[in-house]
Amino acid sequence: MSDTRGEDERHGFLPIQTNAFDRGFIAVVIFVAISLLWMRFLEPLGLSLYISTAISIVLGWFIIRRG
Repeated sequence: MSDTRGEDERHGFLPIQTNAFDRGFIAVVIFVAISLLWMRFLEPLGLSLYISTAISIVLGWFIIRRG
C-alpha cells in the first residue's frame, strides 16, 4: 500500500491536510485579517500597526512551520 499524499503534505494542528503553499496562503490571509482588525479597533487607541505586524509575522511563521 503506497501513500498517495505529496512529500510536503502533512497533518499539523490545522484541521486540514496542507502543503507549504496552503500554509503560506493561510498565514497571509491571517496577516491581512489581523491588520484590518487592528486598524479598526486598536490603532485609534494609540497602539502602533507595527505591533500587529510583529504578531502576524510570528503567527505566520508558526503556521508555516507547525501547521
